[in-house]
Amino acid sequence: MTQTLILLFHPDYRNSRANRTLAEAAGRRPGASVVDMQGLYPDGRIDAEAEAARLLGAERIVLQFPVQWYSTPPLLKAWQDAVLTRMFYINYEAEGAKLAGRPFMIAATAGNVPEAYAPGGANLFSLRDLLKPLQASAHRCALAWQEPFLIYDARRADAEALEAVAEHYVARLARLETRQAA
Repeated sequence: MTQTLILLFHPDYRNSRANRTLAEAAGRRPGASVVDMQGLYPDGRIDAEAEAARLLGAERIVLQFPVQWYSTPPLLKAWQDAVLTRMFYINYEAEGAKLAGRPFMIAATAGNVPEAYAPGGANLFSLRDLLKPLQASAHRCALAWQEPFLIYDARRADAEALEAVAEHYVARLARLETRQAA
């Protein structure tokens, strides 16, 4: 069983600096598995059966992505539609119910500074507020919502800053694992 499953949804992962740094650091953690979903499904056609099996094989689930236009990348939304609909509406007893209580965390990068994500800021809402639909989905699926891991100003961060953030990410993943074991 994969201990921590990190599903990475980045439409241009090859050119990503922030998400690539985070994913590479997380992937070195024992028991963590990072899956580049865009690389796996470049045509957007998601294998819902394989993805359901992947989720059922994980103890903890992390969705990692850049925030785009106040939302998730399109492939993540398509994944939710295909996989969560299958697991929680079509095959609830055989699949969805088995995920109940598993920790679920969001790791999101944003290109702007924290002040831009505030009432009166350029983006009007906090990043946490913009992620509320994912929190609602976690609640509907009986997943244990964890405080999101959020990175601001990701596009301007230099390599040293990104490495520091990656260390915090790995430490957060370790706490997620420890919290579940307790």
